[in-house]
Amino acid sequence: MIQQVRARSAGVPEPDKLSGSPRRGGQHVRVGHAAGAKWETNYKMSDTRRRPLLLACSLALLLSACGATQSLTARVSQPVHPVLIRNDHNVLLQLTIDSQRTAPTNLEAIGFSLAGTDRIEDIEALEVFHTGAKPAFDAGVPFGQTVPPSMTITIRGALPLQPGANIFWLSCRLKPSAGLSRKVAAAVTSLSAGGGAVSVVDQPPPVRRRIGIALRKHNDDGVHTYRIPALATSPNGTLHVVYDMRRRASRDLQEDIDIGLSRSTDGGRTWELPKVIMDMGEYGRKPQYENGVSDPGIIVDRKTGEIFVFAVWMWGKPGKHQWNEDGSEPGFEIGKTAQLMLVRSKDDGLSWTKPENLTRKLKKEPWWLLAPCPQQGIHLADDTLVMPTQGRNETGETFATIMTSRDHGATWTVGAPAFVGGNECQAVQLGDGAIMLNIRNDHERFRAVFVTRDLGKTWQPHETNRKTLIEPNCNASLYRMDLPARQGHVLLFANPHTQKGRTHHTIQVSFDDGRTWPKENHLLLDEGRGRGYPSLSRIGDDHVGIVYEGSRADLTFEKIALAELGLTRPVPRAAR
Repeated sequence: MIQQVRARSAGVPEPDKLSGSPRRGGQHVRVGHAAGAKWETNYKMSDTRRRPLLLACSLALLLSACGATQSLTARVSQPVHPVLIRNDHNVLLQLTIDSQRTAPTNLEAIGFSLAGTDRIEDIEALEVFHTGAKPAFDAGVPFGQTVPPSMTITIRGALPLQPGANIFWLSCRLKPSAGLSRKVAAAVTSLSAGGGAVSVVDQPPPVRRRIGIALRKHNDDGVHTYRIPALATSPNGTLHVVYDMRRRASRDLQEDIDIGLSRSTDGGRTWELPKVIMDMGEYGRKPQYENGVSDPGIIVDRKTGEIFVFAVWMWGKPGKHQWNEDGSEPGFEIGKTAQLMLVRSKDDGLSWTKPENLTRKLKKEPWWLLAPCPQQGIHLADDTLVMPTQGRNETGETFATIMTSRDHGATWTVGAPAFVGGNECQAVQLGDGAIMLNIRNDHERFRAVFVTRDLGKTWQPHETNRKTLIEPNCNASLYRMDLPARQGHVLLFANPHTQKGRTHHTIQVSFDDGRTWPKENHLLLDEGRGRGYPSLSRIGDDHVGIVYEGSRADLTFEKIALAELGLTRPVPRAAR
């Protein structure tokens, strides 16, 4: 009977035709070898019984060898996120090869298709990287060589696949001229390992990744972190985005932070170098890190063209935060309460005034804090300017409201708190003339929504208040998009669309002034984890721009066609 069978291979010859195989009963017989594998059979039986059994063994070994790569399987995942100009590496897909083998097997080649890519010339280069079993991208270990773009590519290399999960990443680098209206897609078409093909058992349809710009990245121009964007469009069509330049660390005030500005005069295709527009220097002989200024809000007077940027300044109080405890206190004094500051531009953002302190003019003395909201304000049809505002009331609790100007920004009036227990907010004007304030809610993971018909003197809860728009307790952007040719308007809302963390950065659309937000008009931009703050503003009649804190850069810019948001259906008359 059969006593031992060892190893498996392909190319098995007839047992009685093997060289060096004496056919004496009870003798050791060498059955075969291939690709360095050896296997042997010991037997002790009659020749007539031996032949069919050895033939059966040979057939089993042959079938096993033909399916040798069945112990390797592959799966592909494609999380949704953009690919960004200025990023050296943009992940297009993640490939995981699972090996059930006990010894390493060489991966020899991976084939890809870029079908679904709008213009292959947008890509400068393609690369594959290996991260072992770690599911986080890293460019430390390349597989094969960098290759130029083509609709089909094969990247060849020699890398041992270890038992268990082996993770690879296809990455691209975009040309600076890549089109912001175009997309990139990729899929795995073939795998070769150990001299055979590897089956891809799980591959979803390719994600067509939107092209965007890494507007600001960690350590750009020696700045540690860029945060808190607010985007606005001037009457000339110039895009202005203001933000925190956090020079030493990513943390909030108190810290060495200035307000920066980036401008684009071509709809976001190119951007000027950042400009510092608010820097309190070493005021009062204190160092820069005790003169931080943060949380910029921006508003454009569409009649005069003047641009206003507000921010909050802390002096002294190292280690404190204006939203916590005595980081800001009742009163007006510099060094006791955080200060509300303003700079202006009358030449489309090319030059700016020195900072002006509005604290004594606008803040109530018992309040612990008055600060701008880091978003865009609005200009009403009667030339009233409306700027979203936040603070801490006389008991130190957070609140949200607006401040308004009816003389083109010469003077401002602060409204009554719309909601206590929330702060960062943004305002839009509804079709009936009322102003809606959409507010970050500290109580539960739904947005607070209030409406005023008297410029913030009194407020009423909206029908969706604290029960419709979900959030993870984070800033959000609300924007009214007026459509051309008197087609009415829609509301756009952007935030991390989740209640668990700052992921799934999404734009939603309302056709009925915020009563409903249809799921079919949700556009997921980036499902990865970021810091979450977004800001929306129009680009011409057919596009909206967004700057947000996504997973691919400190500040990501994307230009979205209204058609991608489903704005092809008629707008109800109530929203006209």
